[in-house]
Amino acid sequence: MRPLGTGDPIRLGPYRLLGVLGEGGMGKVYVGQDHAGTVAAVKVLRPELAHDAGLAQRFVREALAAAAVRSPGVAAVLGAQTEGGRPWIATEFLAGPTLDQIVDRLGPLDDAGLRALAVSVARTLRDIHAAGFVHRDLKPPNIVLTANGPRVIDFGIARPEHGLTLTTTGQIPVTPGYGAPEQVLGHRVTAAADVFSLGAVLVYAATGHRAFDGTHVAAVQYEVVHGEPRWHGLPPEQHALIAPCLAKEAAGRPTPEQIAGAFAAPGKSGTVWKRGPVADAIRERERAVRELTAPLLTTRTGVGPSRRRLLTGVAAGGALLAASGGTGWWLLRDGGSRDKDLFTLPPAVKTPTARVLSADDGDFIVGDAVKPLWNHGGAVGSHSPAPLPVRDVVIAGAKSGGIAAFNVVDGKQRWRAPGMEMASGYLSLSDRLLVTADSHGTLHTFVPSTGEPKWTAQADAEALLAVDQDAVYVVTKDHRLRAVGRSDAGFRWTVPVPERFRTRLCLQGAVDSGTLVVATTGGDALAVSTQTGRTLWTVYDQAKKTQLVPVAANGVFYLNGKTLTGRRASDGKEVWRGTNESGTSSEWGPAGVHDDCVYANVGGSNERFSLRKGGKDWFGPGGTEGSPVLFQGNGIWLLEDLNDGLSVHTLSLKDGTETWYYDPRWIDDIKFAADGNRVFVTAGDALIALPVF
Repeated sequence: MRPLGTGDPIRLGPYRLLGVLGEGGMGKVYVGQDHAGTVAAVKVLRPELAHDAGLAQRFVREALAAAAVRSPGVAAVLGAQTEGGRPWIATEFLAGPTLDQIVDRLGPLDDAGLRALAVSVARTLRDIHAAGFVHRDLKPPNIVLTANGPRVIDFGIARPEHGLTLTTTGQIPVTPGYGAPEQVLGHRVTAAADVFSLGAVLVYAATGHRAFDGTHVAAVQYEVVHGEPRWHGLPPEQHALIAPCLAKEAAGRPTPEQIAGAFAAPGKSGTVWKRGPVADAIRERERAVRELTAPLLTTRTGVGPSRRRLLTGVAAGGALLAASGGTGWWLLRDGGSRDKDLFTLPPAVKTPTARVLSADDGDFIVGDAVKPLWNHGGAVGSHSPAPLPVRDVVIAGAKSGGIAAFNVVDGKQRWRAPGMEMASGYLSLSDRLLVTADSHGTLHTFVPSTGEPKWTAQADAEALLAVDQDAVYVVTKDHRLRAVGRSDAGFRWTVPVPERFRTRLCLQGAVDSGTLVVATTGGDALAVSTQTGRTLWTVYDQAKKTQLVPVAANGVFYLNGKTLTGRRASDGKEVWRGTNESGTSSEWGPAGVHDDCVYANVGGSNERFSLRKGGKDWFGPGGTEGSPVLFQGNGIWLLEDLNDGLSVHTLSLKDGTETWYYDPRWIDDIKFAADGNRVFVTAGDALIALPVF
């Protein structure tokens, strides 16, 4: 929520506007208060769109539909003006989280909660249909859970029964996976379309996953029309009740009244919204509304808070719902700072590359130890994650706490962020930002070269997993997966982690082609959609002796362990496998992919497989079991386990012959990374830069 700005009206009808709740393509929603002190959500059409007859008609239709439905299960319309000036609609506030937020936070509803939800929403649909309308967009974000039960919101595309689904532009205004088959196909719809949507909502509420899902919208819509719902996790008795709602033919679905009777809500069903974890979450939101609606008066004992301060406080302490249709206008969703300056980023600086050494020029002797470019003892903490090169700096855990940035040229410390938690890890955002987390789980971002702080997000992050162009993916302190948007620090989604993976997720994940893959300490792999967080596929018992580390390239995830396998991002189908000819029972170490070749070590041998030609190209000596593989210059880099600790070894990319090594002596905890013709090594408390050949 933010204060009024230039161009915002001061008053609409009887409502004095106090602040901006949200905005979208059609209009803005303000918080307003009338002379009696009633607080409302006031939605107004954008002035530049008021001349568009089609949009104005949709706005009028939305107001009429919302006002025509008389039901305790919808938000009441307090007033509207649809002619002249700027059309607006005022509706009551609803306090409470949406159904998807409750499932994300607390998991699926229990049987009593599911039955109470089904009965309440079914009766609300009955009232909507009795008023002559079909809602057409029933989905979890459009169901708000309040202390008085669920409330259905968003009449933005509600229309009289038997209206066509297709708009004048040929678009299908239906949420994939929740709209009925007849809506997907653009046919005329009846009230039975809302029943189908209710069935899909109930599957989600009961299981935590969608009834219909896919890798893209077309695939989801195909499943709605031709496929079977995903019933897994649904008890038989609930399946028997929900299945008729998802009949492909509208005539085969029950009426809302029949649904309410079949689910037979138990006695005192209202207690579902009064006591327990769901009720606690509802009360959190109600407190925010009470603070907003309390009279703001100056008394003799002191001065009350200003409107600006109150709006800011509500934004920090809870969320409000303006149930006025359109997009649903779920206000102040979870996330971090929205200050535009915090998202204005300088371009990435240039990488100061080092010279590539040549044996022919006498820079080194093949087979000998290499001399570091620089070596700073006491620079890093003993539990620092692997160093992270970002253009002109390399990031590592600081010896004195927090994280620090060191100049790649000479290793001198550039800046330090003392409050950051090393165990959470750090990631580069397109080399323009560095993201990490503090002990409270708040994400912090910094300009890598200077340490200038940028946006933050209260994400409850235990560890950072991976990043792509859209989001940062984290595991939360209560063992959920969460996507935090890079453009606004808002939450894209939060999903529970399946029981087998919970508490055992590893720090390192991989993202490619809309899929995030994370591994567990037990050698399992979990793949989820980066768009929704829904599980796409799993692999169990892939690794036993070595740490499973997923590596992604060109739509394929390469998994090490008992086998070296390449699995398609979309469905996990195996599309490639490396052969183990070492004659040992050793497991594969993490893969490396470079120039259409896959590299990995097994049984003390380093193997290269050509993806273009097929088969094995060469194998080279050295490499400890489980060593990662890096590429820089003309060599591959790996760790070798010697009797007195680990050392860094290199092999020629051309033929796999050993070229040189670096042995820090007596160190058994080495991590490394490569960029800019340098290899950065943390060995004990030292940060070291090695040249490349």
